[in-house]
Amino acid sequence: MSLWPNGCFAGKHVLVTGGTSGIGLGVAKAFLAEGAIVTATGVSLAEVGDTAEAVPGLRTALLDVRNAAEIESLLASLPSLSHVVNCAGVIRRGAEHDPDVFADVIDINLTGTMRICAAARAKLKEARGTIVNTASVLSFFGGGLVPGYAASKGGVAQLTKSLAIAYAPDGIRVNAVAPGWIETPLTAALRENADRNAAILARTPLGRWGNPDDIAGGVLYLSSPLASFVTGAVLAIDGGYMAV
Repeated sequence: MSLWPNGCFAGKHVLVTGGTSGIGLGVAKAFLAEGAIVTATGVSLAEVGDTAEAVPGLRTALLDVRNAAEIESLLASLPSLSHVVNCAGVIRRGAEHDPDVFADVIDINLTGTMRICAAARAKLKEARGTIVNTASVLSFFGGGLVPGYAASKGGVAQLTKSLAIAYAPDGIRVNAVAPGWIETPLTAALRENADRNAAILARTPLGRWGNPDDIAGGVLYLSSPLASFVTGAVLAIDGGYMAV
């Protein structure tokens, strides 16, 4: 049964970058379940192919968000576009103190998000559509092992607010979700570290790790008419982690 009685996503074209794994895949599946036409992108042929096979009806595409030509080609292939969700991202724990690694993380997580938003703007204007970016609780906290990731996610939060202002005359709403500790391939090492896992759970009032479906609910809300007066918001979905 649909969560949205008016079928607001039915037949609408949705682009989810980084949509072939983790949070992005959860988001892509949620839109698909609501009747949307969903294109999910990934960075490896194997992942793109495996996801297309595993999720009937999901359209997949290879995309490097550092490559402006690839982005333009993908956007040109879509007949219309109502919703964009930017989930493409990387984290390089420990290595991000190397300025070259730091720069690459910024290029993917922050500048890649901007490239997608800029390229999608014209089609989203036609649809009076929405953008939901992926920030993080590390948009608000520092991360000693991940200075590039934390800086990029802080940037995503500010980019979201800035584009919300800039794109408002086009009828485009721009928001972000800020996930807490979510069970994805990117957090596997933390969950396998008994001490780190225990510390995270001890600080999280709801007492568990989140999952991609938890994030997808927030994304669908921000993309829906229920949030028609919401733009420039960064919605924490963290089990109460930032409340402590």
